[in-house]
Amino acid sequence: MQLLSVNLGRPQPVPYTDQPDGVTGIDKKPADGPVRVAAPGPKGTGASGLAGDAVCDLRHHGGVDQAVYAFAREDLDEWERELGRSLANGCFGENLTTAGLDVSGALIGERWRIGSEVVLEVTSGRIPCRTFQGHLGERGWVKRFTRKGATGAYLRVIEPGGIRAGDPVEIVHRPGHGVTAAIQFRAVTTERELLPRLLDAGDALHPESLAAARKYVAAQAR
Repeated sequence: MQLLSVNLGRPQPVPYTDQPDGVTGIDKKPADGPVRVAAPGPKGTGASGLAGDAVCDLRHHGGVDQAVYAFAREDLDEWERELGRSLANGCFGENLTTAGLDVSGALIGERWRIGSEVVLEVTSGRIPCRTFQGHLGERGWVKRFTRKGATGAYLRVIEPGGIRAGDPVEIVHRPGHGVTAAIQFRAVTTERELLPRLLDAGDALHPESLAAARKYVAAQAR
């Protein structure tokens, strides 16, 4: 398992975002050298966990529980075949493009060591948005991405440090509950009957998903 690239975005004005200033950092490019990774602070004020990476819409992105976004090169390759076009590392807005790692099948609370310093923990899958669709320029992209369910994974920073392309990735902790990023994604989007399962992941789960699961369970009990 390996880190193929560390991808950073710069603020760019675009016509397809509802971010108040009309800018986005979704178009990320591989960094040439090492990149510092650290917890960015709470959602709403904290941005990306990677130094030099722009998160422009703090209402929906960034913060400690969405500090880093990872996507598997294998899933990009599959999308290349389906879409009939080339997809460069970082083009899905991912900070980390990996090889040999089942990112969407990673368990909530699973921990990865990248290189010699950094440890990250999986919190949730990625929900597609209008900006993602506009960036790719594919009609019906939100529905299509949702239907496939290969979401990638958001991660929080457990141990900060530096990472770079070529670093090994090691799974150093794997919980026993069976709740993956893909299951979390399905539960909060198209299969809300799965929400009670998310409670098995406990506090490792993204707080917004944990709150949604608890609210669902409480409503079913009434």
